[in-house]
Amino acid sequence: MQKRFVVINVFLLVLAVAALLTIGIVMLTSTGAYAQDNKGDPNYYFSRQLMWLCVGACACVAAALIDYRWMKDRWWILYAIAVVLLALCLVPHIGKKINGSRRWLGFGGMTLQPSEIAKLAVPVTLAWWYSREKMQPREFLRGYVYPLGIVLFIVALIVPEVDLGTSTLLLCTTMVLMFIAGARMPYLVLSAGMVVGALALAIYVMPQRLDRLMAFLHPGDPKYAKEVYQQAHGLIAFGSGGLSGLGLGNGREKHGYLPFSFTDFILPATAEELGLVCTLVIMLCFLIVLVSGTVIAMRASDRFGRLLGVGIVMLIALQAAMNVGVVTMVLPNKGLPLPFISYGGSSLAFCLASIGILVSIYRRGFGEKPDPEGVNFNLKLKHRKTPRI
Repeated sequence: MQKRFVVINVFLLVLAVAALLTIGIVMLTSTGAYAQDNKGDPNYYFSRQLMWLCVGACACVAAALIDYRWMKDRWWILYAIAVVLLALCLVPHIGKKINGSRRWLGFGGMTLQPSEIAKLAVPVTLAWWYSREKMQPREFLRGYVYPLGIVLFIVALIVPEVDLGTSTLLLCTTMVLMFIAGARMPYLVLSAGMVVGALALAIYVMPQRLDRLMAFLHPGDPKYAKEVYQQAHGLIAFGSGGLSGLGLGNGREKHGYLPFSFTDFILPATAEELGLVCTLVIMLCFLIVLVSGTVIAMRASDRFGRLLGVGIVMLIALQAAMNVGVVTMVLPNKGLPLPFISYGGSSLAFCLASIGILVSIYRRGFGEKPDPEGVNFNLKLKHRKTPRI
């Protein structure tokens, strides 16, 4: 019965991801045709996203077939690749600067965003750290300082790229994983305060990010009209679509009013053309990814798999939540795409690879002798002396 329950969750996970990919490709066809920098080809972004979809599908299948435990002893390879590529983004004439942010590396006619590799490197590294033998997650140094330092080293390379959105996402995911692994709550509360303070300092020293924050706090101030422009037209798109939408291809905001309607603000464009019903379907799909992915992760046969699975699910779910928060003006404007839907080859490929890892965790969660370390976990606070996973 339990196996059948998990099989259903795997089916729902794959179905939800397929639905999100389909909506993304359809809306990219509609919005990408009106992008200002589409090289004069209305199918420019569609064809490139389709190419990356094929790459991501291959990565997903490969990750599903390979034993995820292969990464446990080779975590440092992924971590080192992420660090080197992130550092190269900061090197003049190597890192590619787009819209004021130096987040990309150019290879011929293609671009790669190394922070996407970092999103996978962080949960892999933390899962390895907390699944080591004789690991005591409640200790101050080994359970808190060292793993946090590992993540902060990567974040320190992302912040200068002017990418506070990804930095915040990685830190939030780290806090969740540390909590689940069994780190002491006072340490995590201290970390939360430090993160808020660090972000406040980063915003203060980055004038553009400070303007975005002030625009969020004072959206009606004409002085910040430029910074709040995208979010304001995103809300107009949401309101224009109504329940059923204006019809596929009939959106008005994509005609220059919402310049990034095919990337970060593709959700408002979708709501305008396909309506509230489709928007709720998208939210339901992400909820399925969160719930089903968590169920799969918790059925892993070892502690490394459980932590890795939860980390992957949290990254996808939190990024989706942050994107929705930005486009609905609940959060200040950031640069995070909507997973599986927004245009962005690196994001799409690594999101699909992450789904493949979840499938690999499922495939090896049954029929094998569980790892005795941490298999009888308990989430109740009265058992805090043992790791939660």
